[in-house]
Amino acid sequence: MKAIIYARYSSDSQREESIEGQLRECKAFAEKQGMTILTTYIDRALSAKTDNRPEFQRMIKDSGKKLFDVVIVWKLDRFARNRYDSAHYKAVLRKNGVKVVSATEPISQDATGILLESLLEGYAEFYSAELAEKVKCGIMENALKCKWNGGGYPVGYYIDKERHLQIDPATAPFVLEVFKRYAAGDTILTLVNWLNDSGVQTYRKKPFRIDAVNRMLKNRAYIGEYRCGGHVAPGGVPQIVPLEIFEQVQECLAKNKKASARRKAEDDYLLTTKLFCGICEAYMVGESGTSHTAKVHRYYKCVTAKKRQGCKKKSIKKDFIENIIVEQAVIMLEDDTILTKIADMALDLQKQENTILPLLRKQLKEAERGIENMFNAIQQGVLTPSTKQRLDELEAAKEDIEIRIAQEEIQKPLLTREHIMFWLHKFRGIDATQREQRQRLIDTFVNAIYLYDDKIVLTFNYKDEAKTVTMAELTASLGSDITVSSAIKNRTHTSEFGFFV
Repeated sequence: MKAIIYARYSSDSQREESIEGQLRECKAFAEKQGMTILTTYIDRALSAKTDNRPEFQRMIKDSGKKLFDVVIVWKLDRFARNRYDSAHYKAVLRKNGVKVVSATEPISQDATGILLESLLEGYAEFYSAELAEKVKCGIMENALKCKWNGGGYPVGYYIDKERHLQIDPATAPFVLEVFKRYAAGDTILTLVNWLNDSGVQTYRKKPFRIDAVNRMLKNRAYIGEYRCGGHVAPGGVPQIVPLEIFEQVQECLAKNKKASARRKAEDDYLLTTKLFCGICEAYMVGESGTSHTAKVHRYYKCVTAKKRQGCKKKSIKKDFIENIIVEQAVIMLEDDTILTKIADMALDLQKQENTILPLLRKQLKEAERGIENMFNAIQQGVLTPSTKQRLDELEAAKEDIEIRIAQEEIQKPLLTREHIMFWLHKFRGIDATQREQRQRLIDTFVNAIYLYDDKIVLTFNYKDEAKTVTMAELTASLGSDITVSSAIKNRTHTSEFGFFV
């Protein structure tokens, strides 16, 4: 795995040497886990209570370039001390295929916090999805009227005041000529050069490239077909290219299409950064090999054993171990007692972390009490210029505090028990055969798995203690080639392994 290091110290009371110490331990951790350090990002004298850290923001931005797989921090509080920022930026990194790991905390010391982060992310996602549905409804209304819903529009058209596509007399002839020339045998590269030499540009006012011309040749809008999502309206757009020429071009594209180079399948190893070797405690990472029958086999292998540095841990089949963990997480979620416990822990942690709102509410009560005292004084006949001035000050302070409370609640919404239980119950409907849903299940509830040759030690995020099960017991009940479907069917057999939950 390719990794970067993020290091930070927060105040002048911490010395420059503290950064060097963080880097030293992070590098040692990376070497032990077989990771390659690409670079480091360092913020000096900046607190993690805010995300306004230049190197931190640069790291988040660089994660989108897909250059590294892991962010190593000395401790998790180096990444963020604000739970909401932590949840947000970890979600951004996960979207970019990057995970955050601690060099000194291979198992999270605050497992419940992981659950709260996931609940916050999930709840935000729920409302985002609900908003998306409303937006989608508005888009469909426009689509039924063949209106353009935004984004780049095809060369050869312009958008009128009613948001309909209309033929652009300046560029439409070039579009038709492109189709004719390609049907006659011109290459896409030749057409790119011709368009650029003719001064024709894309809707972004940039020169053409091969991909832009390729998309043009496949765009059915040029035969008058309006498309938006699943809605198709023949005749919804003014036609530029005759149907027979368009179909001839599609045949040429199919004929000229080169077979894409075959590449090695890059399976997602769902337990990366959570699966540890029980013998040497190093990470177990994905590895694959092809048999003489050309079948690809995928495993998790200890990085120490992989580097032949003394560990004798055997590899384990990827699907076997992943399906065991996913299945036990699914079973755990069916226990109402456990879900209630998770909700209680999340609520308690949320109360502990939000220190700003209680302080603001306390200030609001003091302001309201001061206003009440002023009114009582007025009712008793005490009315002076200073009384009125003090009352105005208290009213202004109250208004300011109420605004700050509203802003804080918007930025950091407090989840209720109903919110948490609703989201936890949503996990019960998870499709354990879908990769993204399996990954979410593991990221949210699984803390760490220590794998020995004869047993598995597993912990979930809602409690600290670990339980053990032998491989002999698992294979006796589930077989050596367990699949998700067979595991779910055999839940009555797996219930004896309740220690997983």
